[in-house]
Amino acid sequence: MTAAKKQQTKAGSAKASAELRLMKEAKIRDLIGDAAGDRLEASGVLYRDGVFLVVCDNLPFFIRISGELSPKAPENGALGTNRPAKATSKKASPKTKESPKAKGQKGKESKGKESKEDATAQAEGYEDLAYDPSGERHFTLSEAVPVKPKGFRARVQEYDARLRPRGTAVLDFALSDANKGLEGLEWVERGGTGYLLGLCEGNRCTGGKEGRKPGGGRIQVFRRGTGRWDRTDTIRLPASLPFEDYSSVSVRDGRIAVLSQASSALWVGRLSPKKWQVDEGTVYSLPTDDKGRAVYGTAEGVSWISRDHVVVVSDRAKKGQENDHYRAKDQSIHVFLIPSGG
Repeated sequence: MTAAKKQQTKAGSAKASAELRLMKEAKIRDLIGDAAGDRLEASGVLYRDGVFLVVCDNLPFFIRISGELSPKAPENGALGTNRPAKATSKKASPKTKESPKAKGQKGKESKGKESKEDATAQAEGYEDLAYDPSGERHFTLSEAVPVKPKGFRARVQEYDARLRPRGTAVLDFALSDANKGLEGLEWVERGGTGYLLGLCEGNRCTGGKEGRKPGGGRIQVFRRGTGRWDRTDTIRLPASLPFEDYSSVSVRDGRIAVLSQASSALWVGRLSPKKWQVDEGTVYSLPTDDKGRAVYGTAEGVSWISRDHVVVVSDRAKKGQENDHYRAKDQSIHVFLIPSGG
């Protein structure tokens, strides 16, 4: 994970922007108690049907939170097959029925014992998550895993409507750095075909100094293949974007949002309905303190709620005095309003 930096890149350096307006927020642990432990490195969030589904990069299960961010909501809790015993709740899984399409896919899925790869995937945390509404399938993302004979690939875990694991597959895109892989995941359907969008963490999909040089944001496009997800195209984010890194992506009604942790900002643009292209869009800073310092320096996941509202989740702040001003907002969930014109 990219640590939020002392000196934040000012989001207003391209396409002058306003700040997002905070509507409500809460510490995740205040909402779910100790159901998932006391270390909640939130990395991805999905809004659906009035509920937030959250994943953490240090936990192998899902967290569900009421859209009202109420600590008394019965929806709140930890979900998934491999959560610790203390995380068990009366509402251990959603009660959404599987669609006919999802049922029809069962014949293609492994039955009985899970594979060693599936078990390994379930033991790790997740960087982001996506949802296919047609097939009622959830997908989680592992940033970079080693593959034979050498190199790294991101891996996707697939779950059915009840969040039961249905297998894993790699995204066929070579990664040069195990710590700078794919960081965001989204589902887009076009012409009856579903695609996964994988957001590279570093500029030009690289790490190191080159990866921190703004202007090279990339989203890789994947379509389901045989035993893997095949890359079919690349979305190039605007070269004017001042972002040092990219942490999450969300698409709704043709609008695309990309979050940057290091730059503490959100870019909102439009995704072409026919081509894998975006417009210049607009950059919005996350709110700052009265000294103009970034306080959302661990923002890690984003999802659309409505046309002018997004939800963001924040990772755990790193140790050190230089990160103290992030702690009030870390391991939290936040709802923001996008100013008019976005």
